[in-house]
Amino acid sequence: MLGAIVSLLLVVAAAYAVTQVGGVITLLFIAAVLFLAYRRLSLLAFTTTFTVLLAAYTVLGAGGAPAGIWKGFLWLLLAALWLLNVRPLRKQLITRPFMKTYLKLLPTMSQTEKEALDAGTVWWDGELFTGAPRWSKLLSAKAPKLSAAEAAFLDGPCEELCRMLDDWSITHERADLPAAVWEFLKTRGFFAMIIPKRYGGLEFSAYAHSCVLAKISSRSATTSSTVAVPNSLGPAELLNHYGTEEQKSYYLPRLARGEEVPCFALTGPRAGSDASSIPDTGVVCRGTWQGREIIGLKLNFSKRYITLAPVATVIGLAFRMFDPEKLLGGKTDIGITCALIPRNTPGVTIGRRHFPLNVPFQNGPIQGRDVFVPLDFIIGGSKMAGNGWRMLVEQLSVGRCISLPSNATGAAKAAVWATGAYARIRSQFNTPVGRFEGVEAVIARMAGLTYIMDAARSVTAGAIDGGEKPSVPSAMLKYHVTEMGRQVANDAMDVHGGKGICLGPRNYLGRGYQIVPVAITVEGANLLTRNLIIFGQGAVRCHPFVLREMAAARNPDRAAGVEEFDRALFAHIGFSISNAVRSFIMALTHARFTRAPVEGPTARYYQHIVRFSASFAFAVDVAMLALGGYLKKKESLSARLGDVLSCMYLASMVLKHHENQGRLEEDLPIVEWACRSLLYHAQEQLHGFLRNFGNRLLALAMRALIFPRGRVYSAPPDRLGHKLAGLVINPTEARERLSQYIYWTLEPTNPLGLLQEALLLAVQLEPLEKRIRVEGVKTGKVTALDPPGRIQQALAAGIVSETEAAALREYDRKVMELIHVDDFDPRELGALAAATPESAARSSAHVA
Repeated sequence: MLGAIVSLLLVVAAAYAVTQVGGVITLLFIAAVLFLAYRRLSLLAFTTTFTVLLAAYTVLGAGGAPAGIWKGFLWLLLAALWLLNVRPLRKQLITRPFMKTYLKLLPTMSQTEKEALDAGTVWWDGELFTGAPRWSKLLSAKAPKLSAAEAAFLDGPCEELCRMLDDWSITHERADLPAAVWEFLKTRGFFAMIIPKRYGGLEFSAYAHSCVLAKISSRSATTSSTVAVPNSLGPAELLNHYGTEEQKSYYLPRLARGEEVPCFALTGPRAGSDASSIPDTGVVCRGTWQGREIIGLKLNFSKRYITLAPVATVIGLAFRMFDPEKLLGGKTDIGITCALIPRNTPGVTIGRRHFPLNVPFQNGPIQGRDVFVPLDFIIGGSKMAGNGWRMLVEQLSVGRCISLPSNATGAAKAAVWATGAYARIRSQFNTPVGRFEGVEAVIARMAGLTYIMDAARSVTAGAIDGGEKPSVPSAMLKYHVTEMGRQVANDAMDVHGGKGICLGPRNYLGRGYQIVPVAITVEGANLLTRNLIIFGQGAVRCHPFVLREMAAARNPDRAAGVEEFDRALFAHIGFSISNAVRSFIMALTHARFTRAPVEGPTARYYQHIVRFSASFAFAVDVAMLALGGYLKKKESLSARLGDVLSCMYLASMVLKHHENQGRLEEDLPIVEWACRSLLYHAQEQLHGFLRNFGNRLLALAMRALIFPRGRVYSAPPDRLGHKLAGLVINPTEARERLSQYIYWTLEPTNPLGLLQEALLLAVQLEPLEKRIRVEGVKTGKVTALDPPGRIQQALAAGIVSETEAAALREYDRKVMELIHVDDFDPRELGALAAATPESAARSSAHVA
């Protein structure tokens, strides 16, 4: 914060020198000092070098009254710098007084906020806060890769599962998965991907787990949601990390075999996004359990929106634990606690269902009234009482990176795959609709966003496999990947038109479109995630000095606290000054002289990310200086800063993903579109931050250092969108890489496979269609308006052979099969007509 003040004062002083003193020597001197700040020398090294430079400048510089004032200021500055190198003196004169003021400005922090900040690890997000990210940290990470067993699972059981799924039957006729699918999921390990092998699980990598979900979601949103929950935040995950050995040995094998179906009950009517304020209680008391009196918990709770609750056999429950009689000793308010409650425990009410937007994954409420259970039902035993919130936020930092981002990415991949093919085989005005510029722009956006989503998903999953628990990136992925998925779903609908909006067995977009708001809402609503979590958590967790300063200021050992605060404070000052200078120089030079870790067409994007990192870090320090703890309440400002951080992170993921895939030249249009789009958005969000910053003087000073040349970044050009669309509406390798791990197998019931078959035929037969237009339509030999009539006339005129005509007729038949939509007898559409005893029996068959 002090660094931001010093930076702004130095800007004013430098402006005075340039305008009032002038001269080449003065400019060289200022350039040399800026270079020292840019290189981030230590305070002692900077002071020593500055002394030499100032001595030379005093002798060689211009004379006169303005120059005398300027040089006098510089010598005073040098004296201050040498005094700052005397640590006992600076601690007494600066650090101690500032620390007292800092403590008054520091916002209070609840225990739940502290646990949220402590959760997970700081990874690439931390580098982006430095203003000088070390690319070696990102590029040296191993590319995620499937093991032989994981690849076999994707090609075997996962492929077989997708073949079994009839999404129209699931969503419209049954409102549930068929009993055979439930059995397959349970017995083939789909609920056991995160369970260790020693307990009978698959113990898949995070990347494999993500790929499985992406593939299933390309076929059925209901099924992918069903598979995601047991492998995300829930009983298996919590047991694996915190459970007692007895709990693990009992539950994990049963969960792995599918004998137990888990759910996790956190959200309730009075506590949604603010899950830490749950009103559900567990009171320590004496009671009877299995015929004997014990000390246990009496639970009262009301939960809703709980996925798998209607069919769950074991409930993971979050509640606030109290010990009013101090039967356990210690405090009465123990805190949020997690326990495992069997479904058949007396007092538990479960089984009713919610109906989330016509996508009938099992989801419903759970209530409990005076439910008495032993203390050893607490996950981890009684020693883990009160640690529930820490357990939840620690595991959420991993699970939130996988489940929703993977499902959203799989759906987006399927949408791009389908839309590219559909836009090529669907013609209007004798032209494939994918070749109209307006449609090209939409398809390009779909492809670019899907590449960003897949890059973020795969690279972050690889980081998890490398030991990271990226809590801030998990929030970024949750928000941005699901929002991008929403855009892709909207775009797919726009291109398909009536084909997309008419539900029925032939519709392969409708249910994926309908479930989008579910992904936006769950695991932290997107509005909350963007406005409060990404920057709110990142600013403290990822900043190189803020957390150190906060911890030092609150250190009960005052001497140790002052010592650590002093080191952090003056490092922070140098950090802020350096970022101000780096931001200005890189903005002025368009980052052309910034070191890039690679050569070639992507090198410039590495440079631009470094430039934005410096500008972002400087803006963050000024915002903290001006607003202090109030910045948390200025949600619009903090959300824009969070967007800048997210854009830098996502662009980094795009570049790393490109490296992981071998820097393929064919993919460069997608990489360029993605990076240009993200950097442009980062620029516009920084601009919006400055326009809305309350202190206009500070805003103008920041703008001078962040945008000295104005806003120079632009959105991806049309020519790039044309290239990108061409990669998707044609059967290219880039198209296949973009949609890797979706269910595209050619089968009669798989529209994605049938669309690809038609696309291949379209390219193969395009010369024949062109021949008919040139030799038939233009000469008047072919006058029919419909394709079958044209083919027949072309055959009669000798323009095509019988074999060629047969191929064209078969292609037209396949296209019409794909373009057709469903229609129904009115009696088929009523819910009461569909609700037969037989269907009800099917829906509940798996519960037993």
